[in-house]
Amino acid sequence: MNWALTHTLTTLLLLAIPALFVIGAVQSRGQRDRCHLPLAMPLAALVLTSALAVAYAAGQLQPFALLQLQPLTLVMLALISFLALVIMRFSQRYMDGEVNAWRYAQWLQLTLAAVTLVIISNHLALLWLGWVLISLALHNLLMFYPERPRAALGAHKKFLLARLAETCLLLAFALLYQVHGSAYLSDIVAAYGSAPALNGMEQAAMLLIATTALIKCAQLPVHGWLMQVVEAPTPISALLHAGVINLGGFLLISFAPLLLLSQPAQWLLLVVAGISTVLAALIMATRISVKVRLAWSTSAQMGLMLVECALGLFELALLHLVAHSLYKAYAFLNAGSAVQQYLLQQWLPQRGAHCANWSLAAAISLPLVALATWLVAPQGPYSPWLLLALALTVLLARRDQVSLARWGVLAVALLAAYSLLKLTSATLLVDYQIALSVWNDVWVAGLVIALFGLRSWLTRSRSAAAQRFNLYLYAGFYLDEWFTRTTLRLWPARIPKRANAKRTAGKQQSLAHSLSNPE
Repeated sequence: MNWALTHTLTTLLLLAIPALFVIGAVQSRGQRDRCHLPLAMPLAALVLTSALAVAYAAGQLQPFALLQLQPLTLVMLALISFLALVIMRFSQRYMDGEVNAWRYAQWLQLTLAAVTLVIISNHLALLWLGWVLISLALHNLLMFYPERPRAALGAHKKFLLARLAETCLLLAFALLYQVHGSAYLSDIVAAYGSAPALNGMEQAAMLLIATTALIKCAQLPVHGWLMQVVEAPTPISALLHAGVINLGGFLLISFAPLLLLSQPAQWLLLVVAGISTVLAALIMATRISVKVRLAWSTSAQMGLMLVECALGLFELALLHLVAHSLYKAYAFLNAGSAVQQYLLQQWLPQRGAHCANWSLAAAISLPLVALATWLVAPQGPYSPWLLLALALTVLLARRDQVSLARWGVLAVALLAAYSLLKLTSATLLVDYQIALSVWNDVWVAGLVIALFGLRSWLTRSRSAAAQRFNLYLYAGFYLDEWFTRTTLRLWPARIPKRANAKRTAGKQQSLAHSLSNPE
């Protein structure tokens, strides 16, 4: 087959995926009396992705330089198309009878189109444009209920943070273009195959990209909007947590060789995302609202994914991205049942694990994880395996009315599945053999131990210090309150008041505390 024809056909197939969602959005706009979400669009996107995967495996087909077609691209396209199919089908029933449901359908599909545009982009300008379009389309979804104060405040903060992240990304791309003289992502990444040292401009660019990922993934202290926009319709929360917020990890995976050569960017991610992971995981346990707990969980999971990228474990970050997306989509779309399950768990008697249980669990899980580490990753980093060992220990120690043998089999199955999936995802990415500092691993291991240690202390201790620390956790250490006041002071917004709310003499900043805490 003629190469020009092959490139043209591949390019058209890739562009057809975002075009399908744009066509669906145009069709939805004409259906103003109902929520018209044509499921044929995500189904066609899945078919096109499958066809591209087969063609790529058979002949290493590539589009024109403006777009990219790699295993990572295909995995992300398949994930987004599948999530789109599930969310759109759920939305047809959920939004039935809703006023302005056509507007929801329109912006949902435009958001999906922008996400797929980011995934297939190989040109820095096109990639940046896709990021901007995602945030603008998503803002209209988050403001679907403009009369809700917390939703409006969260959308306002998200809008400003998106502009900050896009500015950082634009500056980073400008610096990389200045160094390489090329705006193609493939050319820039290929220049670091021999592991050269980064100059000052490249280090600054990678710091800006890391900052963009931290902002996009809602890491502390710019996390509050993620908890407040849960007042948007549930399918929007599912889309945000499953298909949009994790694009920060996708960005870092795309710039993997640069990140591996930038110690400042690695430490920025390790410190900010690492601390965010620990605090968000602890704060999540203090929440009652199921959707708010899921939002804090997302912040913690995104922090852990960014830490994995900083450690050079891009295959683990990709596995984490896919697994988290599928789980969070299910969790939010099943939020109604989750409330009943949570209440049922609260009514059941709570049994603590005895010391003998912990000892036996550790005696089983630690050797299993050590064996898997030796077989799968004989060379570090080892801190993720420490996290896995502690998680399996907790799983076994808290078994209830189930034989230890069954839990042991489950632990072995989970460990085997994790190891195999990690190895499989590694085959989808380029292996960059660049040595990382051992102190990165030591820092993350310390964070893992601190997380489990603090959780155990808060669960068992009745001291005044534990109660005071738990109070600060419930308040989120007042980080979002400070950020909200600062945001409203620098860029005021008209936040609607609650219906039938008592009038107070306070001005806009006085709403910060109540609006920053959804519970």
